[in-house]
Amino acid sequence: MKLYSWNVNGLRAILKKGSLQSFIDAHDPDILCLQETKAKQGQAEVDLPEYEEIWNSAERAGYSGTAIFTKMKPLAVAYGFPKHIEEQVEGWSDQFGDARREGRVLMAEFDDFYLINVYVPNEKQDLGRLKYRELVWDRALLAYMRELDAKKAVLVCGDFNVAHEEIDLARPKQNEGNAGFTKEGRQGMTNYLSSGFVDTWRDLHPNEQKYTWWSYRGGARAKNIGWRIDYFLASERLRGRIAAAEIYDSVTGSDHCPIMVELK
Repeated sequence: MKLYSWNVNGLRAILKKGSLQSFIDAHDPDILCLQETKAKQGQAEVDLPEYEEIWNSAERAGYSGTAIFTKMKPLAVAYGFPKHIEEQVEGWSDQFGDARREGRVLMAEFDDFYLINVYVPNEKQDLGRLKYRELVWDRALLAYMRELDAKKAVLVCGDFNVAHEEIDLARPKQNEGNAGFTKEGRQGMTNYLSSGFVDTWRDLHPNEQKYTWWSYRGGARAKNIGWRIDYFLASERLRGRIAAAEIYDSVTGSDHCPIMVELK
């Protein structure tokens, strides 16, 4: 089974370019998770009759949003963080309005695993959303992952908006402390990995330097000045079933590229 994740930075735009259809034709995903769809179901002309479509769109037009396209019908679907998970994040429960309105979390349950598709908020250039990211988002997502993992294995994919280690971005020294490479954001990823989850690509490619996002400025993509901020995290007990993990950095159409994990 092959699962793919891609921040498309606007589903309507990438459909017009033909990039999404070309990618699907070439790779034939069993499950495809999209982030930053920037559209509601029906606003984008998606012609994928063999897939069931699950959308969690932002209330604000042209912003955020997640979607799952799957050939296998899920047992259950959930949108956003469950209320009891929100309540566990002490003192910050009132901040979850943004998470609900922005369509950033989408869960589908299958026979032997849960799949969580996430579009994690970035910290903003002035770090104005750093505390929201650290104290609200990372805590809630980890609590949700742990809760589901107690029932069956979990896969979490999407744009996490953080490069975990220096190997995960082209210019770590120049970006230390900047959005996407703060100690708080990196600690959030460390917390996921120390709680029984595996960074599937890094696990299979421990020394390889590949990126999943490039700034539109300064010809960053042509120069490969990028960041690896898109991930598939898996429950530790899925480790033996990870047959492959790939980054398709030659695929264009968005400022991110697709990533994949294959389960035996």
